[in-house]
Amino acid sequence: MDKNSLIFVAGHRGLVGSAILRELEKRGYSNTVTRSHSELDLENQAATEAFFAGVRPEIVFLAAARVGGIGANSVHRAEMIYSNLMIQCNVIHAAWRYGVKKLVFLGSSCIYPRLAPQPMKEECLLTSELEYTNEPYALAKIAGLRMCESYNLQYGTDFISVMPTNLYGENDSFDLENGHVLPVLIRKFHEAKVQNRRSVELWGSGKPRREFLFSDDLAEAVVMLAERVSFRDLMPERGGNIRNTHINIGTGKDITIAELADLIKEIVGFEGEIAWNAARPDGTPQKLLDISKIRSFGWQPKTKLYDGIKQTYEWFLGHLDEL
Repeated sequence: MDKNSLIFVAGHRGLVGSAILRELEKRGYSNTVTRSHSELDLENQAATEAFFAGVRPEIVFLAAARVGGIGANSVHRAEMIYSNLMIQCNVIHAAWRYGVKKLVFLGSSCIYPRLAPQPMKEECLLTSELEYTNEPYALAKIAGLRMCESYNLQYGTDFISVMPTNLYGENDSFDLENGHVLPVLIRKFHEAKVQNRRSVELWGSGKPRREFLFSDDLAEAVVMLAERVSFRDLMPERGGNIRNTHINIGTGKDITIAELADLIKEIVGFEGEIAWNAARPDGTPQKLLDISKIRSFGWQPKTKLYDGIKQTYEWFLGHLDEL
């Protein structure tokens, strides 16, 4: 990458894409191009091909995706696998066809088996069964990272894949039905506070452990990798099958959902009780990433969880009319 590279950020209005745009601007990259969903439907192959043929981006950050929490993944299983497969296939194929120099594909830590050894190394991919509740989404993301590897090996492209842990920050979805756990908890506690409710019901037992990364920290890692790391750097030094070249990005620390709820409750200022509904699913017992590989490239997370949640809640308060 250089400062004049034409950079396409796919999914620029979302949590990850907007953070990547901020990081690029901070680093002096001003030649960026974006398209809203109404302007370009990446699930449409012809439209995606026409965009790449006309615009000819040199660098692509593929942050566009259909995402959601445990509820959305359970209900919208078809959309989760279809939409994500279509977006990935169209963008990655067009990137190869129209000579993109570097592509960074954003996946998810849910690609790993439900009962994977903790912390999860890149090499544990596909070693046992996935978590059923988000299996369609996970399979789509696995297909995306394998697609990047396959195009690199066959066509000599430089497409790298990163697998972030649970993310939060500005431009997150605070939708109570489809959002991820952290922003949903922020909204639930805030609404309970302003409505003077005595309690808040939360899903599950509160026992599962999760790792949380501030979106601006992820963006710093992603842009750094685009600048410094190529697919060749991720290949094994010796012969054999080339796989699992993706890179985990997380904090290396996790907490229980109950501890997270207590933290958000404190930040929001809700003084009522928490009622756990154990009839609702917990999901995977633990998802903690091994981040040795990303650390070897000189990156470390910066934002403490308390500070990141506080900043996210302040952003939420400033954008209530838009949510």
